[in-house]
Amino acid sequence: MPLSIHSKNISVSLVAVPEMSAAIVYSMHEVFACVGRAWEALTGVEATCGRMTPRIVGSSTAAIRTTMGATIVPDHTFEEAHKSDIVIIGDLDVLSGLDPVGNWQEATAWIRDQHQKGAIICSVCTGALMLAEAGLLDDLEATSHWSAGYFFERCYPNVLLKPDRVLVTSGNEHQLVTAGGSASWHELSLYLIARFCGEDEARHIAKVFLFGDRGDGQLPFAAMVRPKQHDDAIIAQSQTWIAENYEEANPVAKMTLLSGLNSRTFKRRFKSATGYTPLEYVQTLRIEEAKQMLETSDDAIDDIAEIVGYDDPNSFRRLFKRTTGVSPNRYRLRFKDISSF
Repeated sequence: MPLSIHSKNISVSLVAVPEMSAAIVYSMHEVFACVGRAWEALTGVEATCGRMTPRIVGSSTAAIRTTMGATIVPDHTFEEAHKSDIVIIGDLDVLSGLDPVGNWQEATAWIRDQHQKGAIICSVCTGALMLAEAGLLDDLEATSHWSAGYFFERCYPNVLLKPDRVLVTSGNEHQLVTAGGSASWHELSLYLIARFCGEDEARHIAKVFLFGDRGDGQLPFAAMVRPKQHDDAIIAQSQTWIAENYEEANPVAKMTLLSGLNSRTFKRRFKSATGYTPLEYVQTLRIEEAKQMLETSDDAIDDIAEIVGYDDPNSFRRLFKRTTGVSPNRYRLRFKDISSF
C-alpha cells in the first residue's frame, strides 16, 4: 500500500463521545505525542521525521462521563473549523445496550466532512460502527471486533466485514483504515506512524512502548541510552572518533593511544564521563549499527557481523543475543517490517 511520508506536523483528531473508551483515546494521544520526541530524548539520536499533534474532539469542551465510568475532556469541538490529517474513532461500549442507528449525528457529520477534506479516517475495534453509521464503509472491506458481526449484519449489511483481519485499508488511496479488537490500536498506531513519519520512527515508538511480542522480555526493545553529559574534552574527542571508526580492529587500544593517556587512566576517565567502559561503549555502538542494518536491509547476518567489526560471526551472534535477548535473525523478523499487518 502506498505511504505518504511527510516532514510537517501531522494533526491527529481523536473522536470523543460518551460510549468511547477513554483508555484508547488517551493511550493513542500519548503515543502520537511522543512521535519525533521520545526516541531522541532517550537515546540522543536526532529525530529526522515530522511530529504528530493529537487532539481530542467532541461536541463541546466539557468533560464527558463515559458509559464505562471514565472521563474524557475534549480539546476542541466539532463546530470548530479545522482540518485533520488523521481522524480516529476509538472502541465503543456495545455492552451498554448501544443502538448505533441514528446515533452520533454531530460526530458522523463532522467525520464525513473531514473525509471529504482528505483526512485519513480510522477506527479501532467497535469504532467501525460509527464509520459505518457515517456511511463511509458501504461496499468496502472493513474489520472490527469479532463480536460486532451482529451489528453489521443487522444495521450495515453493505459493509464487507472481515472479522479475521487485524488491520484493513479501504477506499481511494487507502483513506479508510479499520483495526480489529481493542488491543489492535497498537497496530493502527504503528501503521499510521510509518505511513506519515516513516518506518524508522514506527520502530522507535514500538521500542519505547514495547509494542509487539514481549515473550523474550524487554531486551529486544532496548537501545543504547543517551550517554551522560560531561565536560571531559579528551573523552568527548574519543567518542567522536569511535562513532566513525567503531568497526576497526582493537578500537579501545587506538582510542587510548589517540587520547595520550595511559590505559588505566583512560578507562577510568571514560567510565566516569560516559557511564560505559570503553569496551562496553564500542560493543554497544556495534550492536546498535547491526540492529539498524537488520531492520532496514536484507544483508546476510555474517556480512553484517563483518561490517560492524567482527571477523568471527559466531562471536557476533553470541554478543548480539546476550545484548538483545534474541538472535539476529529473530530480531530481524520482529522489527524489519513492523508496519506490515
